[in-house]
Amino acid sequence: MMKSDFLNTAIQTALRAGELVAANCGKLGAVDITIKQAFDFVTRVDTESEKLIIESIHRSFPDHHILAEESHHDIETDGFRWIIDPLDGTTNYIHGFPMCAVSIALQHGKELITGVVYDPLRKELFTAVKGENAFINGHKIAVSPLKDIKSALIATGFPFKRREMTDHYIELFRTIFHEVGDIRRAGSAALDLSYVACGRLDGFFEIGLAPWDCAAAALMITEAGGIITDFGGGGDFLKTGNIVAGNAFTHSMLLEHVKSIFTGILDR
Repeated sequence: MMKSDFLNTAIQTALRAGELVAANCGKLGAVDITIKQAFDFVTRVDTESEKLIIESIHRSFPDHHILAEESHHDIETDGFRWIIDPLDGTTNYIHGFPMCAVSIALQHGKELITGVVYDPLRKELFTAVKGENAFINGHKIAVSPLKDIKSALIATGFPFKRREMTDHYIELFRTIFHEVGDIRRAGSAALDLSYVACGRLDGFFEIGLAPWDCAAAALMITEAGGIITDFGGGGDFLKTGNIVAGNAFTHSMLLEHVKSIFTGILDR
C-alpha cells in the first residue's frame, strides 16, 4: 500500500464530508441538535458526516481501526488507525460562526503518517504526509519565522470541558497576553493548528483536547517545520490533550509559561 493511497482516500473523503457540512450550514433546527453532556453538542450533520467518512475509509481499508468522535473508539495502536473529527467546531456551526472543519488523520502504531483538515466554508484543504511536507490547496506551507514575541499572534481554546481549570487557565492567559501582540479564540482547534502550520498564527496552547481535535493538524505542524508537544514538552499530547505548538521560538516561550503554572496540576 502506497502513502498516496492513504492520502487520496483521506482527501476525497474529507471533500465529500465537507460538501455535506457546507450544504447544511445555517439550516439546522432544534430537532437537529443534541446535548451530549454539559457544554458539549452534537448535530445531525456531525453524525451524518462521521458515517460518510467511516464508510468511505472501510471501503478502501476494511481492516483498519477507527477512532471517531461520535461512534467508534477503537484503542488499537499497533496497526493502522484513522482518527476522525467529522465536524470540528460544532458550537460555531450551530451558531453560524464560520470556523469549522473536517479532520482526518491516519496513525500507524503511535506515529501519525497522514493528515487532512478541510475547511468547507473557505474551501481550504490542508494536507500532510509524514516526511513529505505540508500543503494548503497543493501549495507548500511553513510555520511563521517570527522571533519577536511582542508581534506574535497566538491562538488558544477555553477549557469548556475542564472548567475546574478556569482559574489556572486565566492565569496562563493573562501571563501570555501581556507578552504577545494579541490572542485569538476561534473555536476550532483543527483550524487553529492548521493556521499555525501555514504561518497565519505564531503559536497555540490549549487544555483537554481530544485526539480527533488535533491529530491531523499536529502532523501539519511538524511537517511545516514547527513543534507540537504536551505541557511537559513531550510527545503525549494525543493522550493528555494538553497542547503547546508553534515555531521553535514561540513554542519555547509558551512552554515556559505553561510549565510555570501547570506543573504538578495537570498530567503532561
